[in-house]
Amino acid sequence: MPTPFKQLTDFLIQIGAENVAHTGDKKYLAHAVGVYSDLKKWGCDEDLARVGVFHSIYGTELFQGFTLPLSRRGEVRALIGERAERLSYYNCAIDRTHFDGQAEKRSGPYVIFDRFQKAETPITEEDFNDLCTVHLVDWLEQVARWGNWTYRREAYRELARRLGPKAEKAYDEVFAQAPVG
Repeated sequence: MPTPFKQLTDFLIQIGAENVAHTGDKKYLAHAVGVYSDLKKWGCDEDLARVGVFHSIYGTELFQGFTLPLSRRGEVRALIGERAERLSYYNCAIDRTHFDGQAEKRSGPYVIFDRFQKAETPITEEDFNDLCTVHLVDWLEQVARWGNWTYRREAYRELARRLGPKAEKAYDEVFAQAPVG
């Protein structure tokens, strides 16, 4: 039986995530719930949507406002399941430049460069594609608040192309809000 959603958000509240600034006037917890909600709107199953709640739990290359120590991965795994925790870890661990190069490939094998381990890690095609989805949805949820429209814009466009029409439509809708010029 999956952990109830409220228990997931209660965990984040317990560790102080609701007080951490994220983008604009939004807090980390609200962003995490937003990514979860967007993944559900995209038709993702509950396991993948739960990655949205924990997608940056260990800190990412860009977001260091809150980081749960890697020694607590077992707690997160117990809450959201092995696969969802693994994908959350991958999203935190990726070196984004390396990831962008892998995303340009149309077929595997895929590897991520794990910035924590400082080594390449093989990743299944299914996990890689789901990681691409989480990574894109995460950015689309926050870019308008942050206003950094040029940050890796082509890389995110490539992720949308890779993921297909639904992702391209979402990308176009969000980036239509970007200031011209």
